Amino acid sequence: MTDTTPTTRRTPRQRGEGQWGMGYHEPLNTAEQIKKESEPLLVRERIERVYAPGGFRSIGKQDLRSRMRWWGLYTQRKQNVPGERTGSAEPEELEDEFFMMRIRIDGGRMTPEQLRAIAWASERYGRDVADITDRQNVQLHWIRIEDVPAIFERLESTGLTTAEACGDTPRVILGCPLAGVMAGEALDGTPEIQAIHDRFIGSTEFSNLPRKYKTSISGCPVHCTNHELNDIAFVGVVHPELGAGYDLWVGGGLSTNPMFAVRLGAFVQPADVTDVWAGVTGLFREYGYRRSRNHARLKFLVKDWGAEKVREVLETEFIGSRLADGPAPPPASLSRRDHVGVHPQSDGRVSVGFASRAGRIAGHQLRLVADLAEAYGDGRVAATAQQKLVIVGVAPERSDELVARLEELDLRARPDAFRKGMMACTGIEFCKLAIGETKGRAVWLTEELAARLPDFDEEIRIHVNGCPNSCARFQVADIGLMSALQNRPDGTRSDAFLIHLGGTMGDGAAFGRKVKGVKVYAEDTADYVEDLLRRYRNRRAPDDTFSTFVNRLDADGLARFAAQSSKGAELR
Repeated sequence: MTDTTPTTRRTPRQRGEGQWGMGYHEPLNTAEQIKKESEPLLVRERIERVYAPGGFRSIGKQDLRSRMRWWGLYTQRKQNVPGERTGSAEPEELEDEFFMMRIRIDGGRMTPEQLRAIAWASERYGRDVADITDRQNVQLHWIRIEDVPAIFERLESTGLTTAEACGDTPRVILGCPLAGVMAGEALDGTPEIQAIHDRFIGSTEFSNLPRKYKTSISGCPVHCTNHELNDIAFVGVVHPELGAGYDLWVGGGLSTNPMFAVRLGAFVQPADVTDVWAGVTGLFREYGYRRSRNHARLKFLVKDWGAEKVREVLETEFIGSRLADGPAPPPASLSRRDHVGVHPQSDGRVSVGFASRAGRIAGHQLRLVADLAEAYGDGRVAATAQQKLVIVGVAPERSDELVARLEELDLRARPDAFRKGMMACTGIEFCKLAIGETKGRAVWLTEELAARLPDFDEEIRIHVNGCPNSCARFQVADIGLMSALQNRPDGTRSDAFLIHLGGTMGDGAAFGRKVKGVKVYAEDTADYVEDLLRRYRNRRAPDDTFSTFVNRLDADGLARFAAQSSKGAELR
């Protein structure tokens, strides 16, 4: 007998994404459980009273692998653990009994006393090693837990902190290193950066966000803080009726799902920046996706909601008023975002920006830079978002002498194109997520290319990354090198790089295109990049940059242009 009872198709129940604002308050993954069990910022007391006296083995595992990040501390990678073990090793196999310490420098600006405090910590406790990051932080390495309280005390005596330098928090706030003296700036964002820092950093109001949260506030005309890549960015503009203020952008970020930030079309007056920042941050806290860590950044919510809904919810639920519509910022090229070189300031003095080796610098070099800043400038030193440093307020007639003094320290204010455009993440030397070596490879690659192509004087950005997380922004580089492993004929696996070409920001913003079928052994990288640049110079149009040239190519053209030649061959 045939059953003629009509059937109804059930509509699948939509799974919640762990949004507090939708009623999902229960922890939905291990990270959320750890945060619920203990406010992460409270780990500071345990660091000072329990772990520093008791040593590394006294540290609780949840504090070690999670909450200590809220104070800028990660265990660094155990030495000599190969990249092929990165994804499969147990935490105990990867983590060393030393820490990376990230010092947040909001706005990138440091006094000589602050720079000397960082240098002191590096020289005394960190084996004279420091890294300038692309977030205007300075990272120390080889830090023992026993020495952390002394470092905290010295840093904080100068006004620096490591609070919320890592973790699911508002990370360091990017600002133009020349704010207040940058020629052509729309306005100085320093007061707004300081107001947010003073009100919220170290507070529990936003210490439990779904994931990390990155901010940029700048009136810089060359857009040096890369607003396109931040969770929230205030970009200096001049409103035709309301005067100088900010255009509001949200939802930028890289890693394995890169997305450029989107404009909300809203104009924010300087006096309202703190409240609007808190509104967007609160929106992320309440509506950000907490179920999956891989889906928890603000960019995913912005992509799903769209700019119009984000603005509507922000105005109605979080700030209680409508923001004025405003103009978009004028476009800017990438050529001066690093502030390297000698450039006029608005006050008649000059700034002198300089490049270390792929962001790596010694503690004693930092100490000497502080001395030079006092001797030649107004005392201010600033980090850029391109892993460079700037000495501010130099008398024009003394700039050449300062450039020479910096050169003696191997800090170049007139670097070749390859040192100027090179960036590298921490890599396998210290990072537990890395697959391959980066800093040393980047330094070697810089020197090889400068020797092989001495007349290459175009802007060229080569970024070397140890894993897909894009801490060195390989997706927006002209040439992005991402670490991978490649099998050799004898069955062994070796360091290699995947190639991404044509990444850029500003006008024609585009993420680098991965070159299919090309994986270059690490030791062959200089040969490959040299060939690539020679091909480009032989085929470019007069007004081309590397990125405009690459992005004109279709898929077949890109494959032919970027094909790997035999080692040492020069293709034309």
